[in-house]
Amino acid sequence: MERITLHAEKRENTGKGAARSLRRSGVVPAVLYRGGSSTPIKINAKELTTFMRATAGEQVMVDLQFTDGDKKLALMKEYQVDPLKGELLHTDFFEVSLTEEIRVTVHVTTTGEPIGVKRDGGILQHGVREIEIQCLPDRVPGHVEVDVAGLETGKSIHVGDLLLGEGIKVLTDAGELIATVGAPIVEEKVEAVAAAPEVAEPEVIKKGKKEEEAAGAKA
Repeated sequence: MERITLHAEKRENTGKGAARSLRRSGVVPAVLYRGGSSTPIKINAKELTTFMRATAGEQVMVDLQFTDGDKKLALMKEYQVDPLKGELLHTDFFEVSLTEEIRVTVHVTTTGEPIGVKRDGGILQHGVREIEIQCLPDRVPGHVEVDVAGLETGKSIHVGDLLLGEGIKVLTDAGELIATVGAPIVEEKVEAVAAAPEVAEPEVIKKGKKEEEAAGAKA
């Protein structure tokens, strides 16, 4: 698993006011969790933003290098972004040990065009977009890639079909759907309704009209 170094510093001041002050100075407040304890830290905003853009949401091991010489191995767990400004507000890191298994969520992506779509005009439908796994930190994949090119119409791939390698245990239910190809949608043709023929004037009316004309002539 890839490892990236981020420079961090422990912080004493906490709270909303202190966090706003840090962000104004180009620093992002963060927390490093380990078991039941937590340590407030701070990281340069530009460095952290560059890291997040480069990893694009993938699980990546981080070496947190502190200014006092201390070093911690961690994974980023969560982050908060201002919905209006897009500014990074806060991040959470989880300290790990290379000798202890961890539970982590990884993204699932699909590759290839299913034969059921290319040949039969079917529709590719996605199920779960992430799964939970358990393994040693250095075995955590950045993401799980699933090849759906051989998927025919009516066929599916489930979590139980994944092969993630030795030492990786999948915790997500094996029956969860990852991808399936549905039958193509058939458009129903609506036939135009033929115009109804004009109804001829009842013969009885025509006869009545002729009788009136004949009576008028006799008069």
